[in-house]
Amino acid sequence: MDRIWLGQYPAGVPADIDASQYASLITLLEESFAKFSDRKAFICMDKAITYRELDETSLALGAYLQGRGLKKGARVALMMPNVLQYPISTVAVLRAGYVVVNVNPLYTPHELEHQLKDSGAEAIIVLENFASTVQQVIGKTDVRHVIVGSMGDLLGFKGVIVNFVVRHVRKMVPPSSIPGAVKFNDALAAGRGMTLARPELAADDVAFLQYTGGTTGVSKGATLLHRNILANVLQNDAWLQPALTKPPMIDQIFIVCALPLYHIFALTACFMLGMRAGGVNLLIPNPRDMPGLVKELMKYQINVFPAVNTLYNALLNAPGFDRVDFSKLKVSIGGGMAVQKVVAERWLKTTACPLLEGYGLSETSPTLTCNPADSTKFSGSIGLPMPSTYVSIRDDNGQEAPLGEPGEICVHGPQLMPGYWNRPDETAKVMTADGFFRTGDIGIMSADGYTRIVDRKKDMILVSGFNVYPNEIEDVIASHPGVLECAVVGVKDEKSGEAVKAFVVRKDPNLTSEDLIKFVRTQLTSYKVPRRIEFRDTLPKTNVGKILRRALRDEVKGPA
Repeated sequence: MDRIWLGQYPAGVPADIDASQYASLITLLEESFAKFSDRKAFICMDKAITYRELDETSLALGAYLQGRGLKKGARVALMMPNVLQYPISTVAVLRAGYVVVNVNPLYTPHELEHQLKDSGAEAIIVLENFASTVQQVIGKTDVRHVIVGSMGDLLGFKGVIVNFVVRHVRKMVPPSSIPGAVKFNDALAAGRGMTLARPELAADDVAFLQYTGGTTGVSKGATLLHRNILANVLQNDAWLQPALTKPPMIDQIFIVCALPLYHIFALTACFMLGMRAGGVNLLIPNPRDMPGLVKELMKYQINVFPAVNTLYNALLNAPGFDRVDFSKLKVSIGGGMAVQKVVAERWLKTTACPLLEGYGLSETSPTLTCNPADSTKFSGSIGLPMPSTYVSIRDDNGQEAPLGEPGEICVHGPQLMPGYWNRPDETAKVMTADGFFRTGDIGIMSADGYTRIVDRKKDMILVSGFNVYPNEIEDVIASHPGVLECAVVGVKDEKSGEAVKAFVVRKDPNLTSEDLIKFVRTQLTSYKVPRRIEFRDTLPKTNVGKILRRALRDEVKGPA
């Protein structure tokens, strides 16, 4: 196909990247350990670890994991917010020859059990704040090795104070007891007396299982190979050079990592990109704490800030944000959900740095498109395809739609997963005969190669950048004894972009919205819980009895 977008590339950005320059992610990481050993790699709660320290601690933890008898390719789950243990654990798991299974620490037992079972995880590294959730499900899974960390593990004497406050003042650590669980620092200490047996890793080995609903249905593991992540790191690195190399020059790239590292956006655009560039990541454990986040930002001169629209918006409205020093801010990237024009314009006015909207999915490591790094204003589009990436807008018959006409966004590139973990049937649903991935999003490509999304996935709800799938929520609601039928759709929400609304036909006439929401909260993460519930006598259906979500969405939107 003709890559019409290449003519819009900034000078110096290549049409293609060569991911084969690295045999695996370990090759890239160890190159950075050698080149940048004395540089800071991560900062969290004022504590920094260097590339050398990350190298040494990950070797120790990796050796400890190997000492548990795990074989190459074993899945190891990581269930933590953005703390220093996260990058150490990620690198350790990869160096030991295992597969990282990223887990949202806010998962309920119901959600965690599904992901651990589906991935076949044999070990889990969890922050103690969330160990009680692991305790409730571990007996139903293949997990046999548990390492439990604490907020203060790597903070020295300050860590004692942090742990006291977290455990006893804020009471953020529910009681838990997991037989055989090992403390994170004890695992590190034991591993320092061992030697990591370096496994042979190739580009086609699995690196991450990134769980997502795909385009429909319950959570599935997007199988991301070493070469997929490598490709996307190199694509992003090449794409951002026009901004990063623009005067004033910087000695070391400073990245704000407020996005959770268990999310593919942060994993690639913050963690791995930072490692490749010899940068430093500022880890924010709780980005919802706006005063705390603003306080952290005031301490540093930041250069790169990837985030979702809702976070940018919240910061713009946070007291003190206008006092943050943005004189060195070179790149602001909005992804995970649509960037709103009013937010982009306010961000530019406040920071003097344009907000670049990009687009991607867990299945694509994630970045597929982005606005050029030398852009000076908000475009309203998701930008141009990344190097080595092909975007094809296709009609219902699978044929390329004419430029300017809407169709499904289909993509191909080295960052594309080979498929869903142990789900060939689900993989087949999203792949075309010629190897393109069907995103489920409807877009229009202009004559110069820019793509604009005109409609989100038909049923998916996007809450603060997180994919929410109606099937999963409906299954939970329907399990309540007082519910006869239900349907879930997304409604516009000023704070989160979209919120979940449920339409319910009651079996028990005494069932209330409060009762139902309380029930759902025991099964699902908070952002999946319906914000609004509307009780009805009937729901619209097809002639074969299938509930028409589309009709309900149209009602919510109202007349055009």
